[in-house]
Amino acid sequence: MGAGGQLGRHGALQGQGRGAQPGGRHPGRRRRRRRHPGPHPAGLRRRLPQWAGEAEPAAGACMMRGLSDRRALLLWLGSIAASRVAAQPAASAWPSRALRLVAPFPEGGVSDRVARLLAPELQRRLAQSVFVDNRPGAEGNIGCAEVAGSSDDHTLLVGNVGTHAINPLLSSHLPYDPVKDFAPISLLATVPLVLVINRDIAQAHGIRTVADLVRVAQAQPGRLLIACGNNGHYTHLAAELFKRMTQTDMQHFPHRTTAAAQRDVVAGTMDLMFDTLSLALPKMRAGKLLALAVAGRRRSPTLPDLPTMEESGGPALKGFEAGAWVGLFAPSGQPPEQLARLQRETVAALADPSLRVRMSSLGLEPQGSTAAEFAALIAAESVKWARVVRLSGVKVDR
Repeated sequence: MGAGGQLGRHGALQGQGRGAQPGGRHPGRRRRRRRHPGPHPAGLRRRLPQWAGEAEPAAGACMMRGLSDRRALLLWLGSIAASRVAAQPAASAWPSRALRLVAPFPEGGVSDRVARLLAPELQRRLAQSVFVDNRPGAEGNIGCAEVAGSSDDHTLLVGNVGTHAINPLLSSHLPYDPVKDFAPISLLATVPLVLVINRDIAQAHGIRTVADLVRVAQAQPGRLLIACGNNGHYTHLAAELFKRMTQTDMQHFPHRTTAAAQRDVVAGTMDLMFDTLSLALPKMRAGKLLALAVAGRRRSPTLPDLPTMEESGGPALKGFEAGAWVGLFAPSGQPPEQLARLQRETVAALADPSLRVRMSSLGLEPQGSTAAEFAALIAAESVKWARVVRLSGVKVDR
């Protein structure tokens, strides 16, 4: 076989002999490219890597080649950026399934009511199911301990002043640490306490104001029976604070729940109690309970005509304040961006006008706060109730 045929099989110089090379080039030697002494005729252009499937452009297509190279480079850089973003867990990917709101008290209580009002709005904003799971017992300790020990970032706690400010003061073996085990998300609602009395008892003793009540209690020590929730409950501590500030003596009777205490006051087996406005409001509107005052420094927007303790009781009750609050917590150790999103969506949900109307109609005052503001409130409440516990000598070991 001749040399021309051999070359033809390789498709390089088909039909030509060895001596037919143009320009007298040796077939085994590659021609060196001459460097242009000055700028490239088409302008200085840095050569990009040859991409798979991309043909070498002709000299007359320099501009098109430049555009193609730039486009390829941008696509390549974009793919790298996208892969880096995809490799990081995005806060928007949470929640990936249903959220569980643990209410550590029975159905119908204040924490339960707030949780059930919040759940639909939070569900709408997070685009995931949100359901309430009641875990009552030991004044909230059982439910709190369950959430504190959970590694599930889709479980949250709807706690209150009792679980995070009062219980730690009263229990020597609390099954959770309110500071280390939880991340505060937002204050959800404040719940005013109201001093209510059985209507027949009030009429029999001529009690129309807090000052009248103090007069009767001082005249008949130990005669009046004051009900409350369980020992150490905030309704109990409010009663102890009242007795301390007015120097009165009333017999205190704890009940398993605030609702049970309220039933006894309505029935007349108990005389009076500090009740949450949320639970007392229906009975007040039905005429079954007489409200003497709201236990705060200011009047309640729900009942603007109801005086404060100081307004109704005089100088002895100056500064009297005893209220409840409900807040949202997450187990500690969750990603900061996840907690931040939960806080934003919670505050946005609480700003919804229809939700605010529903909460206000039930005697709840909707709030919404930053995590830092909520943590500061818990710390201040702990100091306040510690003083009441110390002065009253209340001892509870749950």
